[in-house]
Amino acid sequence: MDRRLAPGRWSPAAWPLAARLGLLTTVVTLVVLIAVRLFAGSATRTLRVPMEQLTIATVVPGLFHDLIPLRASVVPLQTVYIDAVDGGRVERVLVQAGDAVREGQPLIELSNTNLALQVIQQESQLNQAISQLQQNEIALEQDKLANDRALAEIDFNLVRLGRSARRRETLVGAGAESVEQRDAVTDELGYYTRLRPIQAASGQRQSDLRDRLLPDIHHQLDILRGNLVVVHDKLDSLVIRAPVAGRVTDIDLKIGENRSPGQRLAEVTPDTGMKLTADVDEYYLPRVRVGQTASVDLNGSVAKLSIQRVSPQVHNGVFEIDLAFAGASPASLVAGATAQGRLQLGDDQRATILPVGPFLERTGGEWAFVVDADGRTAARRHIRVGRRSSEQLEILAGLRAGQRVITSDYSGFDRVERLVLTN
Repeated sequence: MDRRLAPGRWSPAAWPLAARLGLLTTVVTLVVLIAVRLFAGSATRTLRVPMEQLTIATVVPGLFHDLIPLRASVVPLQTVYIDAVDGGRVERVLVQAGDAVREGQPLIELSNTNLALQVIQQESQLNQAISQLQQNEIALEQDKLANDRALAEIDFNLVRLGRSARRRETLVGAGAESVEQRDAVTDELGYYTRLRPIQAASGQRQSDLRDRLLPDIHHQLDILRGNLVVVHDKLDSLVIRAPVAGRVTDIDLKIGENRSPGQRLAEVTPDTGMKLTADVDEYYLPRVRVGQTASVDLNGSVAKLSIQRVSPQVHNGVFEIDLAFAGASPASLVAGATAQGRLQLGDDQRATILPVGPFLERTGGEWAFVVDADGRTAARRHIRVGRRSSEQLEILAGLRAGQRVITSDYSGFDRVERLVLTN
């Protein structure tokens, strides 16, 4: 039959109560510490990702090529736009797109009845104003002639009456003529003597006034005659002519349609050559400057160009640049064609390089996931980057040569600190 065994020397049952309580406290403390350790470890946000979904690149020392890709469009070096000045109805279209034209050649004929009536009315008003000014000029000339004639007549009377007064004085002394007749001649001579300085002063004032008014009248006449020419030219402007010699690149008009003032009628491209325009990512705006060189593939050959203009305005994340050929533009270029090339931003330099990847869109080059040496995990790490091109990224800090970095898209990794890479 069963019997109760006495506890052994090392059995907890044989321990004193205080020893057993101490052991229990120690065990509980260890369990709590293990739980805290496990809980603290779970604060590191971890995500398991299959290896086949990732792109991993190695950081290497090498030569950084400071180039960015270009997709450029061929545009004319100069384009002259032809707009409707006064508008009107299209009567005749004398050229088509692609036709070569000479300067002054008629392109389009318009008609505008309202404009014709306005020209007639304005012409009549201008002619009336010109006629009034001419009448004023004639009146000034007539006043001058009248003053000169009056002064000449006074001088004539002074001479005539002076001679008569001397003769009559002799006759009165001889008793051959009465004193009354002598006095009448003498009085008339005195009248003209006093009248002459008055008439001379009046003529001088009239001459001064004429000298002041005539230049203004002539100036106003010149202005009115110029306005009359402008009014006549309004009707002449209904015949649209080529402003320069070149080729018509755009014209889309139908006979009978009406075009408003300022509306585009046609485009003429002078034979001055072609240039390229390209859109560049706004990231490169501080580094793109006039004079930088680019190379473009055109019909199987490489053409050298330089930046001629940099637009400071950014639209939809890009800005525009104009590139001019180093020499004459190729004759085979067609407006609207596209070309691929590269823009040289700076000289090639030795650097620590990482291939460019989609991860830059999420991180902006501030952090990346670096694969551990065992290749099983990747940890988030802060990095500092410098220049970038379409293929290369310059590493300034945070990475060293030989380390591997995940360069694929980081969508969903924003809050993750460690990746577990699974096969």
